[in-house]
Parts: sequence; structure tokens; C-alpha cells
Amino acid sequence: QVQLVESGGGLVQAGGSLRLSCAASGSVLSINAMGWYRQAPGKQRELVATMPSGGSTDYADSVKGRFTISRGNVKNTVYLQMNSLKPEDTAVHYCNANLRRSTDLRRNIYWGQGTQVTVSS
Repeated sequence: QVQLVESGGGLVQAGGSLRLSCAASGSVLSINAMGWYRQAPGKQRELVATMPSGGSTDYADSVKGRFTISRGNVKNTVYLQMNSLKPEDTAVHYCNANLRRSTDLRRNIYWGQGTQVTVSS
């Protein structure tokens, strides 16, 4: 069993900052990539940022220069530092991991339960 648990969402005024955290636990052998997606009401889920292991990060154009994705010193964690937040950043933010399970060595994609980020104007 693999779980992704997110934390750090909340309500913030425009221009403020939030830091999201995500930890993968359970039968994790190795992680190929971790990232963040978000889904606003009535919209499709979209990529925010992704960070492959040993590769370069990728950001949605709408968050470049404001958000920073990083992997933690604690194994199997990823963070999203969100600065200069805008009302249009309001969405449920989901952690995503492309990983290989230790139980059967299969690679699969996992999602966290989501954390709400609300930015007031």
C-alpha cells in the first residue's frame, strides 16, 4: 500500500504565501518523479509543477517565478512554496508521485487526497 499525504493548504490574502508539503509512505521502493497539480471548480486538473528525480523541474506558465517545487531532506517528500498568490490560484492542490512499489516492483502513479488553497482578493 502506498499513500501520499498533503498538508499546508489554507486561506490567504492575495500577495501572500503558502507552503504545501507531501509525503509518500508505505511500499515505496523508488520515486521517478513527484509533482503538484490543481483543480479549480468547473475546470480540469492541471499541472502546477513537477520534479523528476535527477531531472529538471517544470512549471506551468501561470506560476513561473512565483512557485518553487523542491524535494525534502526527508525521504519521499516534496514541497511547493507558493509566493505572490493570486485569486486565480484558488483550487484543490493534489500531490502526485510516479513511483515503483517494493511489493511487486511495478511502477504506478499515485495521488494525494488534495488540499484546498483559497486566495482572497
